[in-house]
Amino acid sequence: MKAITSLTALVLGASLAVPAFAQSETPPAEAGAGAAAAVSGGGDSAPADTQEGGNDAPVDMAEGQTTLPNGMDITPDYTENGRWYNADDIPTFKIEEDGTVDFATFNGFRRYSAECHVCHGPDGEGSTYAPALKDSVLRMDYYDFMQVVASGKQEVNSAQNQVMPAFGTNKNVWCYIDDIYAYLLARGVDELPRGRPAKKGPKTDEFAAQEDSCMSM
Repeated sequence: MKAITSLTALVLGASLAVPAFAQSETPPAEAGAGAAAAVSGGGDSAPADTQEGGNDAPVDMAEGQTTLPNGMDITPDYTENGRWYNADDIPTFKIEEDGTVDFATFNGFRRYSAECHVCHGPDGEGSTYAPALKDSVLRMDYYDFMQVVASGKQEVNSAQNQVMPAFGTNKNVWCYIDDIYAYLLARGVDELPRGRPAKKGPKTDEFAAQEDSCMSM
């Protein structure tokens, strides 16, 4: 079972509604309705995940290390539908010696830049009101990450009200969530520099077919 197909069918087919708390705070005006935002309503206070000791402090990875702090091995094992997966069927990335990135990861850069960067910062680096997702994916379980994106999240304490809207019914996010995830992994382990990848692999017919299937649901 590959997550992008099974979870897409589950979430898009079930008309998952945006939780009421997602309406209590609104993203910055420039974010628009499509921004994948985690918004803090706590004035000048940073979100919990970016405060000292929080879950999104920078992660130190040794050069060549393939096992993440969350225990996942990111080594690419096989391809399906034009995407790379590890031995546990979780999306990952592959970058050739000449710097060519697989198409799905390149597409993740495009989709992240279109839908997520205004709140979470360019290149997954985070902002003053939303955590650095390139660090989040190194700590979070893949399925927990998917759940937060699909259903949203709210963290409330005395200093802030941090809100992540639900994006499970936003096809521009959800049909490409595995690509976004793979891109953030590559950024998190410093295998992919900031900015647009200079070289990309081809878009396969299988990738295009899966994309068309998801977008037409």
